[in-house]
Amino acid sequence: MAKWGMVIDLDTCTGCQACTTACAMENSRLPGENWQDVLFYHEGKYPNVQLKWLPRPCMHCENPSCVSVCPTRATYKDPEGGFVLIDWNRCIGCKYCQVACPYGVRFYTDEKAVVQPDIRTVFPSEEGRQWDPPWKGPQDDPRRGIGIQPHGVVSKCTFCYHKVSQAPTGVPDLDEDIPELKEYVPACVRVCAPKARFFGDLDHPESRVNKLIADHRGTRLKDETGNKPQVYYLSGGASAAVPSLRAVHQDKA
Repeated sequence: MAKWGMVIDLDTCTGCQACTTACAMENSRLPGENWQDVLFYHEGKYPNVQLKWLPRPCMHCENPSCVSVCPTRATYKDPEGGFVLIDWNRCIGCKYCQVACPYGVRFYTDEKAVVQPDIRTVFPSEEGRQWDPPWKGPQDDPRRGIGIQPHGVVSKCTFCYHKVSQAPTGVPDLDEDIPELKEYVPACVRVCAPKARFFGDLDHPESRVNKLIADHRGTRLKDETGNKPQVYYLSGGASAAVPSLRAVHQDKA
């Protein structure tokens, strides 16, 4: 049974945000509701200030704090693949998971639109959902938080469960350069022009993600929380090069 994970090479990433755009189109996200975000921040002091960036998907943690605080068990850890998913049929929109998540990767969209004008008024839904865009994807699985969510629920990145879960059994890596596997690759990984993202089975000893983590001393964000993210970052082989999310958020504020 696979345990899917992602590796992001910060030295290769150019901050182009193709991942953000691909994720939004694949998952019919509202403008500004970025399941896969790129956070920009400044490092250093004037006059030696540098602009840097940090790609930030959901971490799909091994020990997710969002699961333990959910009063209705709407947020759960899928045993087949290691995905952290949300059952919209159970979610009551209490936002406990948003508070518990150390990475800030959850969204509650029954609030003022991040981008104006509110596109939900342009494409309203008659089925009790947030909106009904004409370009929405064919996938619709509310038990796993896939598709266009109803009102009063929380949403987040699913690691493109609707694609990855269909991959052949035993495959160590999902790579868009392998023709027979490209349709199973998460959208953000498939469109990464500089090849800064890698996706594979963290439990497979021969997977490329495992080798990258070992060879380049892959590090996880806020590992001190005990959440054990399944997303690893590479940066010159030194974990000190990966910024803290607190510093990034303070800079953005």
